[in-house]
Amino acid sequence: MKKILIIDDEKPTREFIRRMLESLKLNAAIFIDGENVESGIKAIEEIQPDLVLLDIQMPDGNGFDVLRRVQYKKFEVIFITAFQEFAIQAIKFSALDYILKPIDMEELQSSVIRALDAIHEEADESQFSVLQNNIQPNQKRKLVLKTLESIHVVDIDNIIRCEADKNYTSFFLADGKRILVSKTLKDYDTMLADHSFFRAQQSHLININFIERYDKQDGGYVIMKDGASVPLSPAKKEQFFQLLENL
Repeated sequence: MKKILIIDDEKPTREFIRRMLESLKLNAAIFIDGENVESGIKAIEEIQPDLVLLDIQMPDGNGFDVLRRVQYKKFEVIFITAFQEFAIQAIKFSALDYILKPIDMEELQSSVIRALDAIHEEADESQFSVLQNNIQPNQKRKLVLKTLESIHVVDIDNIIRCEADKNYTSFFLADGKRILVSKTLKDYDTMLADHSFFRAQQSHLININFIERYDKQDGGYVIMKDGASVPLSPAKKEQFFQLLENL
């Protein structure tokens, strides 16, 4: 039987989430022992849960402090938070999940089922490490890319371009690697928009720091430093040339 631990500083919230989870008939033991950073760490070490629903803001710190200090890390985590743009961006970059308060039943259900399906014996702690990096204001951002076989940690500055393939996205890196992940390009467009990336065309997202030149032939192509020719949408030309002027 799987073990789910709820850590939140408000007891009514913990009990409310427990009732919602019990209604889902998950065949899981549900614990509500964590009410702050210290008791949350203690509960994780004692219970050794498979899944932790973790509030971000707590009286004696935050959920990131729990992950940083706890010794036992072999669990999936879903953050529970009010809307905080910076925290949510760090969570997304680390390929971790979150749900917003007030908690929606369907959103909770889909997140928990997804997390329980992802549980495996050898949990990878790299996502927690990336999260700790990404919540630091002055650190270079890292991105977690999950494939069927591996979890890749890449520096955003080393991504040359991304290319859509239906519901998949290929990442082309400066070291020549290509990583295929089962998320849409739209997901990454939103995440990378503030990090020197430009949506050149519906299927192409490029890092402007890797632009080699622009060729006018056949409607216009952006030539990247890895030799790739990326078509430029006519609707994006004006924005693209303005971008070049500001480089």
